[in-house]
Amino acid sequence: MDPIEGFSRLTADEKLSRLAADGLIGREDLELIRSFRHQDPAIFSFFEKMTENVVTGYHLPYSVAPNFLINGRTYHVPMVTEESSVVAAASWSAKFWRSHGGFHTRVIDEIKLGQIHFTWEGTYDQLFAYLPILVDTLSDKIRPLTARMESRGGGLAGIELIDFTDKAENLYQLRASFRTADAMGANFINTCLEAMSEILKAELAGRFPEIPEPEIIMSILSNYTPDCLVTCSVECPVEALSEIRGVENPHEFARRFALAVRIAQLDPYRAVTHNKGVYNGIDSVVLATANDFRAVEAGGHAFASRAGRYSSLTHMESDESTFRYVLTVPMAVGTVGGLTSAHPLARLSLRILGEPSATGLMQIAAAAGMANNFSAIKALTTKGIQEGHMRLHKRKSH
Repeated sequence: MDPIEGFSRLTADEKLSRLAADGLIGREDLELIRSFRHQDPAIFSFFEKMTENVVTGYHLPYSVAPNFLINGRTYHVPMVTEESSVVAAASWSAKFWRSHGGFHTRVIDEIKLGQIHFTWEGTYDQLFAYLPILVDTLSDKIRPLTARMESRGGGLAGIELIDFTDKAENLYQLRASFRTADAMGANFINTCLEAMSEILKAELAGRFPEIPEPEIIMSILSNYTPDCLVTCSVECPVEALSEIRGVENPHEFARRFALAVRIAQLDPYRAVTHNKGVYNGIDSVVLATANDFRAVEAGGHAFASRAGRYSSLTHMESDESTFRYVLTVPMAVGTVGGLTSAHPLARLSLRILGEPSATGLMQIAAAAGMANNFSAIKALTTKGIQEGHMRLHKRKSH
């Protein structure tokens, strides 16, 4: 098969014709592909501008899980997912916990990180001694880029120097902390970092003329955000767990549930699936609001490994009389800017949620993650996971 030259410059129909000419799709495939295009040409044109080489749309179900009580307020939560049990599990959890105080959420902090990686032949001590002056200079010179964000309560929050010379010759990093208000902030952070890297290069060359100027290797935000954290908890008397279908002895259920969570803390093989249950809920909300689910999940899995071994994102704080379950997870999301503001369904999702701030969306997504994980552990420790799965799969197949 010959390579395709200039594929990106073809129209959507020309792309399909080329694929058909190469025998990759047939006439019935053309009909299928075109049937999934949005009927409004303006919407399809919008999709074509979102990414490269678009030929059609790929639809996923858009659902709403109702009656989430989060910090005393009711939310009906949009969720985009193909997995049959996710919305049902979220809705069941929301119903159960609504009668027991709901989900209690809190944003611990909102710091997001960016990195300038560079090599320099000077010493760490020289850099460290110059750092206070360098930080002031960088902050002042990028103020034209940060002024609007500062007016919304964000901006550059700090800079630290990281020494990697024991691992790679002459390698250093400036790690910058940012607050990005209601924006996810990737473009803002990357723009600031690239400007800072040029300033860094010029400042070090001027301050230490006897040393070759630094080489900037790359300037980029980090999707690991251990200081952009949200926590979500649920709590009820242990006796209230008897309301769950299949639970005959609530104390025995609480014991088994706690042991299941402990297994996820001890065994990375179990922890991955345990945390996947958390992201069944989180990703569905992140997708519905056109945020970057890949970045959110990658950061969460790194956080789950912060102690040097992959473990559960949840933990128990129960005693003999009280069942208390807690999720803590990093999450960098936004409610303004980018695709979140541009995609019609993302804007609709935010309206359904009452136009939350970025911190509000963090808390809603965390509650959805808690809801799905709780439902999964409940099923695993009572009837098994397949009963509900197979019932929904059977319904899908008819």
